[in-house]
Amino acid sequence: MADLKLRIKQMLIDALKLDGVTPESIDDSAPLFGGGGGLGLDSLDALQLAVSVEETFGVQVADEKAGKTAFASVNALASYIAAQKPAV
Repeated sequence: MADLKLRIKQMLIDALKLDGVTPESIDDSAPLFGGGGGLGLDSLDALQLAVSVEETFGVQVADEKAGKTAFASVNALASYIAAQKPAV
């Protein structure tokens, strides 16, 4: 799971062009969206993130409800991807 989380963090940095952010600086449990010490992503980032997850991991985020759950944090996204593709 640690390898998956690292891959997710690198995907976030690459897909969203997060300059100055390193995988090590992203807290696994911090919120990805909004304030509160996370990455502070917005709704435009959500669309890019959904596309990147599908391209990188072959996992589709079915709808907005699933997206809110999956994109809550790196931990949540790793769990979502692992549940969709156990071999990842």
